[in-house]
Amino acid sequence: MSETRLSATRRQVLARTGALGVGIAFAGSLSELFAGSAAAQGRAGYGPLVPDPAGLLDLPKGFRYQVLSREGDPLRSGEGQVPSNHDGMAAFAGRAGRVHLVRNHENRVTGKIGVPTVEGLTYDPMGKGGCTALTLDRHNRVLSERVAIAGTAVNCAGGHTPWGTWLTCEETEDRAGTNGYTKDHGFIFEVDPVDPHRSGAVPLTAMGRFQHEAIAVDPRRGVVYETEDAFDKPFGLFYRFLPEKPHGGLGSLRAGGRLQAMRVPGVSDLSAVQETGASFKGIEWVDVPDPLAVQTPIRNQDFGPKGITHAQKLEGCYWGGSCVYFVSSYARSREGSAADHFGQIWRYDPAARRLTLVIVFGPDTDVQLPGEEPDNICLAPSGGLMVCEDGEGAQHVFGVTRKGEVYAMARGRQNIGTPDDPSWGEFAGVTFAPDGDTMYVNCYTPGTTFAVTGPWHK
Repeated sequence: MSETRLSATRRQVLARTGALGVGIAFAGSLSELFAGSAAAQGRAGYGPLVPDPAGLLDLPKGFRYQVLSREGDPLRSGEGQVPSNHDGMAAFAGRAGRVHLVRNHENRVTGKIGVPTVEGLTYDPMGKGGCTALTLDRHNRVLSERVAIAGTAVNCAGGHTPWGTWLTCEETEDRAGTNGYTKDHGFIFEVDPVDPHRSGAVPLTAMGRFQHEAIAVDPRRGVVYETEDAFDKPFGLFYRFLPEKPHGGLGSLRAGGRLQAMRVPGVSDLSAVQETGASFKGIEWVDVPDPLAVQTPIRNQDFGPKGITHAQKLEGCYWGGSCVYFVSSYARSREGSAADHFGQIWRYDPAARRLTLVIVFGPDTDVQLPGEEPDNICLAPSGGLMVCEDGEGAQHVFGVTRKGEVYAMARGRQNIGTPDDPSWGEFAGVTFAPDGDTMYVNCYTPGTTFAVTGPWHK
């Protein structure tokens, strides 16, 4: 495999993008990331970011944003207020050019504004998490905004299915009786973006009870891949779910299936792999002994004398071409990882049973700069990748071209700290409209959903 090594100093990045505080260094074979993207070659950005007079979102010249929704505003359905902690999100095509957005709310019991409980859409009335759904017209005007599922907990990311639904993931393992919950949590739920009452609030228990982050579905085989965001040892696992009814449509995942965890022969911790292009054949998939984790969290369970492969902070997950890609946001040896990095992107090829390390962020990045710890990711219409960072300092949405050039696409201006100790709300849920003309992205805190339009195909 060919290897491209790129590093960016603060001076170089500032000169190239005009984006204050951007600093990314990584090594990898970038062409691997964009399999299945038919768009033209992405360019190295759209120019310097222009400060926003309104103090919300800096974008390149020629781009503009609309605020679609902010936490605390009334839901148009009259069901209550727009909840806090906007996180993962997906966009679905509707009739007459409409777009349906499904948005997660990563609320714990301490969440400021919980998702309102609605009859027929509430799993556990003590849970403050869930999803809301927005319907937009072709001009991104909000036609409706309503609760899509309620009574869940810590809804972080998820993923879309080939049949046009959203799988929302609970990033918690709290049991009934913990933190006031009346039911066990740590499940995946299916959400219909058009009519949430068709999907209801039914946990997909066979897909496992653990700290879910994101999913990606193999559109040909129907296999669902799942990441586990665990930052304490033992770290999380990478899973696949073999459904009894692949491609069965809404509700088919309730029929059950087999949950398995990935074993990389000879590798107990993915952070130990530091060389981009490193490839492992003969990947094994081991049945999870107790998917419901009745007695023991899955990552602590006995997978036999060969053990199982762990990784710290497994987060973003998407399908591209014939492979699934997943992100390890960071690894820290002081917290128990085998080695340090500021982000990895892995590719698994099911047909070849091969796992390859495609990208490593850092460690020659200046750790005081943002730009490491990638989180939500998505393919962009330019043929590149959009990455939401989840680190320290100012927060950005970064673009990565096919050539590996990194540029700042957006910078958040909402200071949630103090003048003496500033902190900015992170980005999450980046996704594009089906026609590729609008990027939708959330600011986690204060919860804000933006629609960004401009010369995407320039």
